[in-house]
Amino acid sequence: MADAGAPVLAIDIGGTKLAAAVVEPGGRIAVYDRVPTPNNPSMDAEGLWRTLAAMLEKLLAEAGGPRPAGVGVGCGGPMTWPDARVSPLNIPAWRDFPLRDRLRETFPGLPVRVHNDAICLAIGEHWRGAGRGRDNMLGMVVSTGVGGGLILNGHLIDGASGNAGHIGHIIVDPDGPPCGCGGRGCLEAIARGPGLVNWAREQGWPGATGVDLASDARRGHPVAQAAMRRAGRALGLAIASATHLCDLEVVSIGGGISQAGALLFEPLEETLRTYARMDYARKVSVVPAALGQTAGLVGAAALVFEAERYWSAD
Repeated sequence: MADAGAPVLAIDIGGTKLAAAVVEPGGRIAVYDRVPTPNNPSMDAEGLWRTLAAMLEKLLAEAGGPRPAGVGVGCGGPMTWPDARVSPLNIPAWRDFPLRDRLRETFPGLPVRVHNDAICLAIGEHWRGAGRGRDNMLGMVVSTGVGGGLILNGHLIDGASGNAGHIGHIIVDPDGPPCGCGGRGCLEAIARGPGLVNWAREQGWPGATGVDLASDARRGHPVAQAAMRRAGRALGLAIASATHLCDLEVVSIGGGISQAGALLFEPLEETLRTYARMDYARKVSVVPAALGQTAGLVGAAALVFEAERYWSAD
């Protein structure tokens, strides 16, 4: 049994990084570590698992202290939920990988709760971030992929399969680029980092990464700036639709691409205000994630600490 007041081991698994933290009951991160998600084509499922397990072992050794109260995880989707057999689009080494079962074997007797990484960002922002004190919000990740999580009436909305709030697959351009989901013109296909880079390179931009793209946009490169405007417009369209549907108070956006700041948020706001025309929809505010890059870890911890609001599967 975990000690009363014990921390939670929180894990954030994405296409760019594997991160973990020991999170205290109030949401403070006590110990943190991250490693790049291995992208070696020869990396298999067990190799990736060993990378994650080694990081967790090192982190807990550094933290010392009481045994964790539980394990909370945000992982890129899709996944079967709540059993969390995961097949992240941007992590090809894992297909139908039994993540929750493997963590239960590693941490016997502890609650292990796994949800989509964007949902964990939404939870973190609602619990301790930009949505604190609000009952109706959407949290979004704009990074290697685009995802979201939905809080209505103060509680996480899971939907039929745990995927409610997945704004990345709202169609924003029916004639747009193909998406990894098999559709066309999804928000994710346009606004995710690799999609932005590919589009910019097709227009003659010579860079290689999303970081390069944002840097060049700040320096005034016209193609890099156009790529950011394109992403911001797509986000504004999707958020306008989500706000009309769900009567949102706040949308909090995290992830690597959100670090572009005004380059992304200014065209987003312009588009949102053009298309969010109902009186109630005009009241929504769109802000960067207040918890920054740790929002998903704080939300993963809340799956254990605040289960009555954010976890409905046990």
